[in-house]
Amino acid sequence: MEGLVLFNALATRLLFVLHSLVGVWRVTEVMNQPRYWLLALLNLLLFLETALTLKFKRGRGYKWFSPAIFLYLISIIPSLWLLEMHHGTQDCVSLSAGTSQNTSNEQDLNQTLMSSEQTHGGNDLIESAKVFVNNLSEVCEKTWTLGLHQTFLLLLIIGRWLLPIGGTITRDQLSELLLMFVGTAADILEFTSETLGIQSVRSNPALVCAILFIWTWSMLQFPLDLAVQHAVCPLSVKARGFPRLFFCQYSADLWNIGISVFIQDGPFLVVRLILMTYFQVITQMLVFFAVKNLLVLMLHLYRLVVLALGVRASLQSQPAVLPGERRGPAEPAVSGASPEDGEGLAVPLQASPITSEDPYPSP
Repeated sequence: MEGLVLFNALATRLLFVLHSLVGVWRVTEVMNQPRYWLLALLNLLLFLETALTLKFKRGRGYKWFSPAIFLYLISIIPSLWLLEMHHGTQDCVSLSAGTSQNTSNEQDLNQTLMSSEQTHGGNDLIESAKVFVNNLSEVCEKTWTLGLHQTFLLLLIIGRWLLPIGGTITRDQLSELLLMFVGTAADILEFTSETLGIQSVRSNPALVCAILFIWTWSMLQFPLDLAVQHAVCPLSVKARGFPRLFFCQYSADLWNIGISVFIQDGPFLVVRLILMTYFQVITQMLVFFAVKNLLVLMLHLYRLVVLALGVRASLQSQPAVLPGERRGPAEPAVSGASPEDGEGLAVPLQASPITSEDPYPSP
């Protein structure tokens, strides 16, 4: 079991590093400047985290937070920012030209592979690899950027699944968290592809930076595990009033509501409303998803009110305890007169003793 834990920990972090390096390579190809390879140094933080996790945690995760996913975000997000800011400078070729070019590239690749099969030489394998890399380089920039976004979100879900769990999270909670991540990733991908795909938005660099900032802010929910960890409230919390009991009993639900309002649906709705009102960008999909974000926020606020009313009703249904009254561990709660009063107390019956003058009772 320990070997499997170490393998999952290393394999997942290796996938993160490889995907980050692909993003850095794509930035250097688009910018045509080798100095952008310095972005690969961000992966050193992930290597350091891997060494510390293997030494102190034996590959297992941490409680409430995943440093590996957080450092993966740090290593890949700058590359995606640069690609998105450079997105409009390279236009895709026409369909016919692209088809003919891809056909010629496939023929060159097939010829190289046939020659490598005939000669079985190492040089031919290297040449086929070069042809394959050249084919990847000639893919449209927009397609590359969208592909990196898609694989980025998929790796977040798969990586969180493969990473060894730690702390207090269980397998059941992990499966619930992964299902939440799938829906969240779909919403985030739709937000970026829909808003950044508008031509009037692309022509405004400040607006593109604002959208990318909201996108980056929404990605910060992936390293956290608080949305599925339900706390066990002790009995002493109920005596401390409504706020303590409410936050203790529904901590996971409150975290989900907070994510929706402040990290995902709330900021997404604000951006869409600004596009429709201030910039006069109105499309059918933009209106639909704005209504969807508004509906989700309303449902979350409705659930918040329902939870609060339930906790208040449970507190009001409990019997009131006087401040000076204390109950023993085995003393039952008896309503009525106090022990000082002589009335209302049951006195046990005692058998009358038999005197020596009348040792035997007469019939």
